[in-house]
Amino acid sequence: MILFFLFVFGLIIGSFLNAVIYRLRLDESFIKGRSRCPDCRHSLSWIDLVPLISWIILVGKCRYCHKSISVQYPLVEVAMGLAFVMLGTMYSLTDPLSIIGFISGIIVTSLLAIIFVYDLKHYIIPDVIVWPLAVISAMSNLLLGRSWLDLLIGSLVGAGFFGLQYLVSHGRWIGFGDVKLGLAMGLLLGWPQITVALMIAYLSGSIIGIFLIILGRKKMTSQVPFGTFLSLSTFIAMLYGGQIWDWYQNLVLLP
Repeated sequence: MILFFLFVFGLIIGSFLNAVIYRLRLDESFIKGRSRCPDCRHSLSWIDLVPLISWIILVGKCRYCHKSISVQYPLVEVAMGLAFVMLGTMYSLTDPLSIIGFISGIIVTSLLAIIFVYDLKHYIIPDVIVWPLAVISAMSNLLLGRSWLDLLIGSLVGAGFFGLQYLVSHGRWIGFGDVKLGLAMGLLLGWPQITVALMIAYLSGSIIGIFLIILGRKKMTSQVPFGTFLSLSTFIAMLYGGQIWDWYQNLVLLP
């Protein structure tokens, strides 16, 4: 039953994150003001804003202007619901430290989701999201007793890896937003889990990039929203980085 409530809670948070992503681009407050249709600007009532259910009932169209509503909205809601369920299976909600980890996991996952969608849509990793991600990651890890040395090494590896690429290419290969995200990733994952996230991001990015080139959707010189791959790989490494690292070590050490 608790997992069902976590899924519903994730749907609600996902709905809120969609509003944040939309208003962030317009530089509008995501706390004040009523939600509006992005096409006709009509104020939406509560019946239009029930996570996932409203989109299904309205068949993906605005009730007022009948323009299509982006599939981003239900996808983000469902993704957050599933992510919260995954977090719920990783933490015991009876132990105080575990509860701190669970709450910080929810916040961090929400920030990563914003980066995932925002960079995918606009090719920008917003500072207003990545800096809170870095601070919350460092504070929660220290509260949970994580080694500050592991966090320091992780942040140096994450920021240094992208910083070196940024300097060598004069910003042609990656943007400086990736450097800042690398720092936040290191403070969240620490060492050696940061390497797991980097490997997953580059592997998945390469596979999808090649696939899109084959389909003619991208060119070799096309810009890539790498923050999207980094945010997803960070979430995976946050949950399973230790197991993946152990598996990789055993694989490499096999005779």
